[in-house]
Amino acid sequence: MHTKILLFSIIFITAFSIFTTCHGEMDVHFLDVGQGDAAIIVCDGECMIIDGGPPHASQYIYWYISEKLDIPEVKYMIATHPHEDHIGGLSAALNAAIIDVILSPVLEWDSRQFSSMMKYADMQGTPLMIPEEGDIYQLGGATVTILSCWTDAWDTNCMSIVCRIDYDDVSFLFTGDAEDILEYMMIDSGYDLTADVLKVAHHGSSTSSTEEFIQTVQPKYAVISCGEDNQYGHPKPEVLDRLGAAEIYRTDLDGTIIMRSDGDTITVETELPHHGVSH
Repeated sequence: MHTKILLFSIIFITAFSIFTTCHGEMDVHFLDVGQGDAAIIVCDGECMIIDGGPPHASQYIYWYISEKLDIPEVKYMIATHPHEDHIGGLSAALNAAIIDVILSPVLEWDSRQFSSMMKYADMQGTPLMIPEEGDIYQLGGATVTILSCWTDAWDTNCMSIVCRIDYDDVSFLFTGDAEDILEYMMIDSGYDLTADVLKVAHHGSSTSSTEEFIQTVQPKYAVISCGEDNQYGHPKPEVLDRLGAAEIYRTDLDGTIIMRSDGDTITVETELPHHGVSH
């Protein structure tokens, strides 16, 4: 009798362990970095960073990675495009953790921020790679699909690496600073663009987030990363209108936004104050 109970206990514990291992959690942190973009995705113990905000956010980026989340290693770091409000804080990320690989639409760029990023990447021995459309990367139980990487675009914003993250039945779409022409190209590509969460392109600029694109994505949640009282007037009122019924979160109003998912549902938390980030 005791043997049967022991055997049943072992089977139950093993099954429970397998279930909990396969059904963990994905946390997506949209960081309040002022007028810029930065996100950290942690899924089943593995981490990815998408952009690092402007240079003045470096201290916050370093603190968030090394102290708040205590992340020792980052599997992928995506520099969506080489504008300083997206890569300015990535040097801090390279000082805060071991970065396995950097994905970028360019291998070189004439700017102080890009040179600084590469300086610390070289010190770590971190390779810089240009992904191709359709490439798939695994992050824990999540699948990351590259939907666009237009390396020779005449507009730097349209170089933006666009990726979709699928975790069971939940999906996130990260668009960098993709402009309207790139949105139309992605619609024509035939890729599945639907997503529960849309990281709104170009901080809510009116040159992005076309009606056709929003209707294709059909987001339940929209996240806009922009600075408080920024000089560009982002997000534009017409973009907010186009987002329709989507539940909108903004770093300028809500601070850092954290979305947690078990692969089925999404819960949202916001964090204020801004931890000293200058706007």
